[in-house]
Formats: sequence, C-alpha cells, structure tokens
Amino acid sequence: MSTISSNKPYRVGRSRTGLGLFATKPIKKGTKIIRYFGPLLDSKKKDEDAIENKYLFELTNRWTIDGSIRENVARYINHACRPNAESDVRPRKRKVFIRAIKDIEPGDEINYDYGTDYFKAYLKPIGCKCDACERKRKKKRAEARAERVRLKERAERKAQRKAEKLAEERARQRKAKKAAKANGKLVNGTALNGSHLNGHSLINTGGQGGCLVEARHRSGAERLIPTSLENALAARPVRRAW
Repeated sequence: MSTISSNKPYRVGRSRTGLGLFATKPIKKGTKIIRYFGPLLDSKKKDEDAIENKYLFELTNRWTIDGSIRENVARYINHACRPNAESDVRPRKRKVFIRAIKDIEPGDEINYDYGTDYFKAYLKPIGCKCDACERKRKKKRAEARAERVRLKERAERKAQRKAEKLAEERARQRKAKKAAKANGKLVNGTALNGSHLNGHSLINTGGQGGCLVEARHRSGAERLIPTSLENALAARPVRRAW
C-alpha cells in the first residue's frame, strides 16, 4: 500500500522495479526533495567497513552513509539513466540531498543516476529497468521484428521469382513440343522428316506416278523400291542377307 504524506510532495508507491518514490505535488527544478540519511560508517573501522548492502552511499574515501534504515524514505528512489533529479552531496557536512533537475509533475516517479560503480555492480547484470532503457529495448525489439519481416518478404519474393521462372521454362517447353507436333509425327519424343515403315525411313525421291522410294533400314542398308508412296506403305521390305 502507498505511503502518502500530506505535507511532503512525495509518496512511496509501486514501481516497475518494486517500490519507488512518486511526486504528489508539482516540484520545481532546483527544489530539494528529500534527504538521504542513515548511520555514518567509518572505513577505518573493520567492523563498519565490512558492512555491505545496496543502500550504501559513499561520501568520501572514509565516510559512507548506510541508508538501509527504514526511516530513510529516500532509499526508495530508483535509478534512471535519464533522471529528473540528482544527488547533491555535501562531504564536509556529511549530508546528501536529492534535488530536482527538471520540473516534476504529480504522479511522476522521482529518480536519479546511481553512478557507474553501482550500475556495473547491481544493475547491469540484471538489466536496467528505467524508462529510457525500456524505450531503448522496445525500439530494438521493434527493429528486430521489422528486420525479420523484411527478410521473410525478401525470401518470399525470391521464391516467387524462381517459381515464375520455372513456369516460363515449362511454358516454353510445351510450346516447343506443340511446334514439333505441327511439323511432323513424334516417335519417342523425336520428330521425323518422313513416314516410318517397319524400321525404314521413307523419303520421296521425286518423279511422276510410280516414283522411286529410297528405303533406309535401321542397320544402314539402302535400296531403291520402284513404287509409289501408297504402294510402299503396303509392301513388305526386302531384306538382303549379309
């Protein structure tokens, strides 16, 4: 449940990463929003230097604020790569304030940049979930989807061109076969120049009435048969004994 404060311009509420701090009133640029506080840890003391958690805010090489206490509401402020606030560190006073760097509207989540060291140690391994990084990932996903669609359409166009080319080739083959049928008979797919007679190719040698017909046997033997083409079709071939 959200924690609402009537006299302070923020509340704790649900965020994309869990809990976050949200503006309840307009906050002008430059306004100190909240103080980040907790016990001061001295790095020269081994027991304090050994303390480790996600809410440590380093002031100097020696002093660090342990912001893990429940009273430190500022610990709910999440990281953002393009924040609307920043940390105002005052090492000498050993204090840290969160200050607005742009106008913040009611309902906006308050956030600031945690810094490179924290980002590498805690955020990079799981992926930053700030709005800017989410928009960047969303854009990359959209570009990846568009690239997959482009490649798919390209493959489809290539397949279509291949199919059209194959269809044209088959159409040319059918046209060639029809032309061959128109010019002569087809025997086993081969067009002949004349009529076939029991293994002989008959070729008219010319003349009137009883013309001479040259009979060519498959074996290569040649002889002239004195008859017309009509009688030649009815006659039996004379075979020579070799």
